[in-house]
Amino acid sequence: MRGWPLIKLLPQKTNFRFVRYALPAGILSVVLTVASIVGCFYPGLNMGIDFRGGASIEVSKPAGVVLELDQLRGAVGELGLGDVQVQGIARRDSNVADGSSAVVRFQIPEGSDQTAIVQRVEGAISESVGQVTYSGVEVVGSKVSGELFQSGLLALGAAIVLMFLYIWFRFEPQFGFGAVIGLLHDVVLTFGLIVLMRLEFSLNMVAAILTVIGYSMNDTVVVFDRLRENLRKYKTMPLRDVIDLSLNETLSRTIITGVTAVMVLAALAFLGGEALYGFSIALMFGIIIGTYSSIYVGAPIILLWGVKRGGKAEDDAKPIKLGMASRP
Repeated sequence: MRGWPLIKLLPQKTNFRFVRYALPAGILSVVLTVASIVGCFYPGLNMGIDFRGGASIEVSKPAGVVLELDQLRGAVGELGLGDVQVQGIARRDSNVADGSSAVVRFQIPEGSDQTAIVQRVEGAISESVGQVTYSGVEVVGSKVSGELFQSGLLALGAAIVLMFLYIWFRFEPQFGFGAVIGLLHDVVLTFGLIVLMRLEFSLNMVAAILTVIGYSMNDTVVVFDRLRENLRKYKTMPLRDVIDLSLNETLSRTIITGVTAVMVLAALAFLGGEALYGFSIALMFGIIIGTYSSIYVGAPIILLWGVKRGGKAEDDAKPIKLGMASRP
């Protein structure tokens, strides 16, 4: 069985000095992390209907009759109900997407009567596009939305804690600490991208961030496994050299896995429609930043903390000051 032809473009052996640039990379990460945290509060996340309260209505015309989505969006948008989302869907009766059905999502202003707002939306749609059938009306109150938001954050926090315990059990404490810092780095920067691009933060986005955590941890475990093997193999090699060697040995695997995943997600972002666009972009960014954090967040922490070899602390296993000076 022949392999992927483009794999021949990757060098069989690399000798990049990743540790040399750990200090400027760390400064960049700190700046971006702080900016992302500030962005989450100002201007803040663009909460979806799941988290801010709102309603969704399925609108259908007879089979084969095309429903103009722009008309739907314009009709509901004129009511001044905030962000309006319109997405074509498959018909419930035949599960076929023939352009005759769509779901309309809109906000319900705080303090307003939900039933009255839904009736206003239905009246505006009927007046704009003609006779249609309404079904699947769902209303999410602000209290329920707040509980969903808290549950989503708790899920993210629980995932990070469990990953830390797993790495700590499998490796040493400094490995677990490095992995958790890398995970927090990836999650916070993904939140920063969501704020920067004004992507809608919904339950789908929570799923994307959980997937980023899983991917980042998988990449970190691969690097740490190779690092642990090389620490046993090269007991007299300076720690920074062992880290560079381990990163170079896993680089081709990391590139192939990352590029393959990004290609699939890019196709999903452009062909999957509005519903999957934000999910795909966040996940794509998370995979890229997860690869970066494995190299320039997790591994440098091991260098700063130090490790023990053969049951005793070696001179080169002590914490080492990061810098850009070249090696002798």
